[in-house]
Formats: sequence, C-alpha cells, structure tokens
Amino acid sequence: MKVLSSREFNQDVSRAKRDSRLAPVFITDRGRPTHVLLSIDAYRRLSGHAESIVDLLAMTDPPELPLADPGHAAGGWPRRAPRR
Repeated sequence: MKVLSSREFNQDVSRAKRDSRLAPVFITDRGRPTHVLLSIDAYRRLSGHAESIVDLLAMTDPPELPLADPGHAAGGWPRRAPRR
C-alpha cells in the first residue's frame, strides 16, 4: 500500500498509476485518506465485474481508414481503367 498526498499525486500522476499496478494507492487531503487508486484488474476482482466481449471491443482503437483520396479533386476514389 502506498500513500500520497494530493499534492504529490497532482505532481506525479504517472508514478501513482505505476504504483497502483502493484498495490492500492491511497490519496490523502490534509492527512486524511480521501481516494484510492486501483488498477483495473484489482477493481474488477473487488467488484466481481468480469470482462465481457463488449468491454474488450470498446478498448480497442479502430484502425484509421481514409474517407477520401486527398489527391482526387472530386473527393472520391479513383476508378479503374476500363478493360479492353
């Protein structure tokens, strides 16, 4: 368990996130615990929330697809040359 003041947390959020992978990080305000930072795995274990296919699909970034050919004046895709 790690304890950080709210000031320490604000100054180094990356450190708090790193530390939370190993154990909960308690954030204090004026010396009193006010928040707890957990890894998503720890949260799921505590809450009993299992990862669903919807969660997995929501986490992946879709590939970027071109919407139009920027070199084409009409904004559409170039057509194939006619076959002979």
